[in-house]
Amino acid sequence: MIERYLVRYFLAVVDQGNFSRAAAHCNVSQPTLSVGIAKLERALERPLFERSNQRVQLTEAGSLFLAHARRIEREFNAVLSAIADTEHKQGLRVGVLTSVPGAAVSTACHAARDALPGPVEVVFAGERELLGMLERDRLDVALTIMRPTNHHFTQRMILDEGYMLVLPLDHPLADRTAIDAADLRDAPMIVRRHCEMLSQTSRFFVARGVRPHFSLRTTNDERALQMVAAGMGVTVMPESYRCAQVRHVPLQGFDHRRTLGFYMADPQHRTHPLVQAVEDVLGNGAFTPA
Repeated sequence: MIERYLVRYFLAVVDQGNFSRAAAHCNVSQPTLSVGIAKLERALERPLFERSNQRVQLTEAGSLFLAHARRIEREFNAVLSAIADTEHKQGLRVGVLTSVPGAAVSTACHAARDALPGPVEVVFAGERELLGMLERDRLDVALTIMRPTNHHFTQRMILDEGYMLVLPLDHPLADRTAIDAADLRDAPMIVRRHCEMLSQTSRFFVARGVRPHFSLRTTNDERALQMVAAGMGVTVMPESYRCAQVRHVPLQGFDHRRTLGFYMADPQHRTHPLVQAVEDVLGNGAFTPA
């Protein structure tokens, strides 16, 4: 097999006209270059140059090999260029917790789209699945709940928020500044089955003697909001969920909070336009309500 550096040595001698200038062009000593040319000639089983004190000339075999050598070098450079372009345009694989408001994610994507250096892939999944994908290098960054145990990832906190009771606008309790769980004994509820606070929410109501009828069980938060707005029930959601067709009222005694942020294997991802846009949108609440 002919190695690339031998082709480069050969082309340097042709282009520079002698071995000394060719060696300087290739940043090697003249003996090193001469050994390389000799190795190439042995591989081809033909002399490639007629050597003289003033200048080297191509033999007939050298002239035939020249066209192939030029093509080999062009193709090799084309491959390197293609690989470099691919690396430069490599996209960002973003995992997003399913309980992050879709309106916030879409607003961030719209804000960042003209500045994206390459394609973006977005995956919505649960907390455990996102961390597993990040561990297996199937994601570059994950927007999820931040836990004190996940120290081996680069972390970037974005939002700390509580949870609110969400009611339809015409609900009898919608005008209150806070709601006691006991007042919800007869209210149908919508269960967000993927909620990270599902167990805590259930225990909270059971401990206060509230065992409601469930009008809907869903893993789609936008659908849950729509059904609340339609008067089908109430639900508990993170504060960042906003919808003009519902009311968000604090639930007395439900003091749980969550911290959202990015986990990333490479800290350089924190400067990616989409990561920064998500931080701006979620951190400032600057997204259009559903």
